[in-house]
Amino acid sequence: MIENAVYETNLKEIPLVARGKVRDIYDLGKSLLIVATDRISAFDVVLPDPIPDKGRILTALSLFWFQFLSNVCPNHFLSANPDDYPPECEPYREVLIGRSMMVKKAEIFPIECIVRGYLVGSGWKDYQKTGKVCGIQLPSGLRFAEKLPEPIFTPSTKAEKGAHDENISFEQMKAIVGMENAERLRDLSIKLYKKAADYAERCGILLADTKFEFGLVNGEITLVDEVLTPDSSRFWPGDSYKVGENPESFDKQYIRDFLMESGWKPGHLPPHLPSDVIENTRKRYLEALKRLTGLEKLPNDQIIQFPKQP
Repeated sequence: MIENAVYETNLKEIPLVARGKVRDIYDLGKSLLIVATDRISAFDVVLPDPIPDKGRILTALSLFWFQFLSNVCPNHFLSANPDDYPPECEPYREVLIGRSMMVKKAEIFPIECIVRGYLVGSGWKDYQKTGKVCGIQLPSGLRFAEKLPEPIFTPSTKAEKGAHDENISFEQMKAIVGMENAERLRDLSIKLYKKAADYAERCGILLADTKFEFGLVNGEITLVDEVLTPDSSRFWPGDSYKVGENPESFDKQYIRDFLMESGWKPGHLPPHLPSDVIENTRKRYLEALKRLTGLEKLPNDQIIQFPKQP
């Protein structure tokens, strides 16, 4: 199956703007073309083996959430139908269908807007040392993976390629983007998280935390990039969740755990992924897609269209 995965795209007639950890971004003139490959990263390192269908799963989930959350915040999505793309995209239709989006150009805020609803990951380590998460005081006595009394907003910088994002205080964020933008981004992020988390819980998934990115389109704050995928969020199955225990997940925590257990150390070349780890990761991503959208499988050559959500 891995031979059918898309590790990298090369649309020769179209200017390449950037090749990120997962996405290849092309300039279409008045808009951008974002292509989600099957690359996977962990600890800010792109791993040598792709996860088949991963890019299509990320795209399908982003399409779903852009529509579901459209009444909370405008987003940059224009179309996922290659028929709407410029003619120079037509030779690449087979690779673009299902894993690409044409989007509005935006002036991107240099901030990762992170919302945490549960005490886990770096937040748990921070809390154990200081009783705080990213400078935000929390009640004493909270346990690992426990739901927070209220979701908290913990921004970070957007690091240059190869560097690590750095957690910053809200005051530091205001100095970077201005007070009005900072407050609006915080409020939008929490509102988006709450609506998504409520819906996900009804689908049997706990949204532990997630990352949003925003930009300005014609002066209006706009949701951009991907949204609420297993790459940018922690998804836990609600039926097996227990406070104090390491939760199962439908996200790339499974890959992180494999790397840590393999003995790999950051700064060294990452190992190849065993076939069972690749397949198990793919199954976890597919399960998230199924629970959240109802899709039983990914259509091979059709444009995914989701019914409107309340």
